[in-house]
Amino acid sequence: MTTLPSPVAAPASTSRSNRRWLALGVLALAQFLVVLDASIVNIALPVLGEQLRMDTTALAWVITAYVLAFGSLLLLGGRLADRYGHRRIFLAGTAAFVAASAFAGLSSGSEMLLAARALQGASAALLAPAALALLAHLFPAPGDRAKALGVWGGVAGIGSAAGVLLGGVLTATLGWQSVFFVNVPIGILVLVAIPLLVTRDTAGAAARLDLPGAATITGALLAAVGAASAVEQLGFAHPLVWALAAASLALGIAFVGIERRAAAPLVPLGVFRNRSLSVGNVVMLLVGAAMVALFFALSVYMQAVLHYDALTTGLSQLPLAGALVIVAGVVPALIARIGSRTTLVASLLLLAGGLVWLAAAPATAGFAAHLLGPTIVIGVGMGGAFVTTTQLAVDGVPGGEAGLAGGLVNTSQQVGGALGLAVLSAIATLRTDALAASGVGDGDALTGGFSWPFLGAAGLSVIAAIVALRARRS
Repeated sequence: MTTLPSPVAAPASTSRSNRRWLALGVLALAQFLVVLDASIVNIALPVLGEQLRMDTTALAWVITAYVLAFGSLLLLGGRLADRYGHRRIFLAGTAAFVAASAFAGLSSGSEMLLAARALQGASAALLAPAALALLAHLFPAPGDRAKALGVWGGVAGIGSAAGVLLGGVLTATLGWQSVFFVNVPIGILVLVAIPLLVTRDTAGAAARLDLPGAATITGALLAAVGAASAVEQLGFAHPLVWALAAASLALGIAFVGIERRAAAPLVPLGVFRNRSLSVGNVVMLLVGAAMVALFFALSVYMQAVLHYDALTTGLSQLPLAGALVIVAGVVPALIARIGSRTTLVASLLLLAGGLVWLAAAPATAGFAAHLLGPTIVIGVGMGGAFVTTTQLAVDGVPGGEAGLAGGLVNTSQQVGGALGLAVLSAIATLRTDALAASGVGDGDALTGGFSWPFLGAAGLSVIAAIVALRARRS
């Protein structure tokens, strides 16, 4: 006999359901800040450098300081969230991010700004994996979680494109400081809303934190991202690049040895027996590399070759972002219909096709004729790939390791992005120089150079599709 719910129980259930979707909106807002902050500063760099008297090398460190701290501390941030409570670490990271953003906006010199950027990155490394873990707790059912991750993926796409657009608008109207101050009211809103919407979760077992493991993996990631950043400024052959790469490898090997013996490891190596998680992280590494290289090369191509200003460049990327957002909302239903593996492979191949199409754009490209079509295809592929990959990376992970899973997938994306940008931008420079030396005009040389990162990103997407074929059917 089926018992009907009482008239009182139904509204309460509906209220809880509505509250968790509202909580998702607030968590996504925090994720929006993290993604936005990785790109919004780029447009402000010339004005910022002039006012703070920073040369090109110093300006590069405004980006690098954030990326280094963020990428190297994500695993530790995820494990701290599992140990001390996901909501608690999320709120601590958000509060620190707000403070660091205000500190950056008030900077009167390069040293103060670089310190603030490093603090922003470290704070983001706390809040990003904790936010993804909270999402997993709020939406345990696969169908609802897929829908929630669709929202998550859409917000990430908006943040990537909005950074270029907002950076131009804010810098032109309110000054470079506003690209940092914009984080403060949004962050305060998140800090007020989350305690009202998300109940306090239980902290993990009171085991000692694996400090040797934390130190070695943080050092390994720091050296890896540092090597990738050094490639952009010094080239592949510079001794510092090789020294950092060797240090990263040595520390990575040491980390594996420590984790095998640790009683309470920072990263239990058995977690990688989850094929879905393992495949998701490898694919995210490759997609992150392709995505960051794409946005960098596309923005520079539009400004250096097509002579778009910053605002026009941002507006020109809105169709890509719009396609990504729309597809991210549709992907959960598609996964339910044809499975995650088929959805992911199809999305990655679409992404690769759009990138190859974009690589064919000439130096005299018109937006409607040469850029609109491929960027929409890229947005469709990227939206499907990002949402499905994130779902794979957190699928089947126990609640006590949700923060770790969030840290792993974010680390894969950040490290992949740093490596992809370093390698593919260096290849673009080499190709451009070779074409210029052969007598090709400046516009054609730059166009030929930028086509290579697009083709390289397409190749990474195809490799990711091959890896995705190993994912378990769902």
